[in-house]
Amino acid sequence: MSAINSYLNRIKEIIDTAAEREADSMEAAAQMLYEATKQGKNLYTFGNGHASLLALELYYRTGGMATFNPISAPGLMLDLPKALMTTDMERLEGYGQVIFNNSGIVAGDVIIIHSVSGRNPATIDMAMACREAGVKVIILTNMNTSTVEPSRHSGGKNLYEFGDIVIDNCGDYGDAAMSFPGFPQKVAPSSTAVGAALLYAVVARTVELLLEDGIMPPVFVSANVEGGDEHNKKVLEQYKDHIFYM
Repeated sequence: MSAINSYLNRIKEIIDTAAEREADSMEAAAQMLYEATKQGKNLYTFGNGHASLLALELYYRTGGMATFNPISAPGLMLDLPKALMTTDMERLEGYGQVIFNNSGIVAGDVIIIHSVSGRNPATIDMAMACREAGVKVIILTNMNTSTVEPSRHSGGKNLYEFGDIVIDNCGDYGDAAMSFPGFPQKVAPSSTAVGAALLYAVVARTVELLLEDGIMPPVFVSANVEGGDEHNKKVLEQYKDHIFYM
């Protein structure tokens, strides 16, 4: 079996494991997003470095909910000329608090925070600030890593300890999923592929709950199919008070 098939099979295994183990957490996350939408609260996403990819994936996306607002900040979104600067920035204690202070997030809103290790101060500070402000926090992380690696925050706690709901992506320690004989480093991370699948499962359930309650979900249609622009214009108008990226 080639590495292509081995990797794809491993991704399937991890998704199957997470689907079983994290079913209750994903249901709780969908219920939280549904309630927030029903009550007119706002939805946010946040992550640092490659973890920010899922925060960005959820917004302004075909088949996705238009009301996910990504929280971006200089230095954390792989937006710097030197990649190592991103690593330094996510370890900068206090920066997450600054980001929160300028985010507009208020009590009752919901934020999804993604971090594989959950040990760096920027995401921990953001989660701490959200909890202190009465914001509901959904954490997506890798518990095989986060329960082993010590926090880099002076408070000594890792990200998952600040979640109202924690979804474990069930990935391998350190994220990379493939091993080769005679080569010490593992290869091919799983967190982006698996995390996207888990989060869109939560989104799908959120939409289902809204429909069951007679609420039209704020879902985008592809702008590249006929009628997409017209549909999306209506969604943006209907939910304009909850969309801050336009």
